[in-house]
Amino acid sequence: MKIITALASIFLLIFTWCLIDLKLGHKRHMKQAAANIKYPLRNSDMTVFTSGKILFDDFTQEIERAQDSVHILFYIVKNDQFSKDFLKLLQTKAETGVEVRLLADWVGSKKISRTTIQQLKKSGVHFSFSYKPKLPFLFYTIQKRNHRKITVIDGKIGYLGGFNIGREYINQGDKLNPWRDYHLKMTGEGVKDLQEVFLSDWFHDTKEDLRGTPNYFPNLKAGSLSHQVVVTNGSELEQTLMALIKQAKEKIIIGTPYFIPSKSLFQELREALSRNVAVTVIVPENSDHALVKEASFPYFRVLIKEGAAIMQFQKGFYHSKVILIDDTICDIGTANFDKRSCFLNGEINCLIYDRAFIEDVEKELAVDVAESKLLNGDKLSSMNVVRTAKESLASILSPFL
Repeated sequence: MKIITALASIFLLIFTWCLIDLKLGHKRHMKQAAANIKYPLRNSDMTVFTSGKILFDDFTQEIERAQDSVHILFYIVKNDQFSKDFLKLLQTKAETGVEVRLLADWVGSKKISRTTIQQLKKSGVHFSFSYKPKLPFLFYTIQKRNHRKITVIDGKIGYLGGFNIGREYINQGDKLNPWRDYHLKMTGEGVKDLQEVFLSDWFHDTKEDLRGTPNYFPNLKAGSLSHQVVVTNGSELEQTLMALIKQAKEKIIIGTPYFIPSKSLFQELREALSRNVAVTVIVPENSDHALVKEASFPYFRVLIKEGAAIMQFQKGFYHSKVILIDDTICDIGTANFDKRSCFLNGEINCLIYDRAFIEDVEKELAVDVAESKLLNGDKLSSMNVVRTAKESLASILSPFL
């Protein structure tokens, strides 16, 4: 009994410390952080990729053609053969005189070894981990991740979206295959914004200030698609998503691997349903993280009862981050529809207003729906002790899932 009491006391102390650390760390971050930059409406040309193999074939070719600079930020870079080939390509470009910079999130890319980093730097690649944990708020800084995925080549070609670097993203993983995701390729005015975001993150993590360097900002011709880049750092994403939902008159389609909305976001969806907006949420049938599926069930019960369609993707793993509002706005980026993206992570999204592009995305979403199964509300309401226990634990941990 004494041992159990001691262990319970230790757990309570650790849990209390984590909560205090998290709250104080977030408070300091919000006090010190500069206001999120409001990027203007731009005009660019874009392609949307939903296949990792097709994306990375194009991605690799563009890097191989780079003449001046390659700036890359990924949340995850692994240590498998695909990742090694990617890093080798960066080394080769650096050795030919192209300026190469690689940012990788400290947690997401923890499998990058010291030896690999030494090899990258020896070849001339400028490398840094992003969002490394810091005292005094260690727990908060471990939780706060740079979830952005940005590539800018010669200041003229940009990429952003949901794919990372690892063999599962090209359908070579041991499970969760095939991998379904959305990623954008951009040329035109908007690339300037991607470059600015990368250089700001680079400065944050390395203190090397390259912002405003003329060579990184060539003259860019306007493209045909109207859009706006949205960058968030643990604030303002919730307000952005709520504003999108408020605009819906006919339909909302949300594709996300993790559906754990804030109270305000959840209420906004319920209000959309109350004004007869058709709400469809697409999520994976099989999850890649413990408890995230159970964390979504309490929200799904209510939404299904009020008329929403919850679709569980069957053909592999669904990692998409896409929102469609009527036929007028499409949001593609790195943010999940969850509390972590709203209140902790650094994210980058792109709001697109072009009708023809939105029609193409609708066709992809139609494929997602066709390859999904409608979640039955009765199934969620049936008695299940294990599921109930998991939901209770998931509810407590939901800000970190």
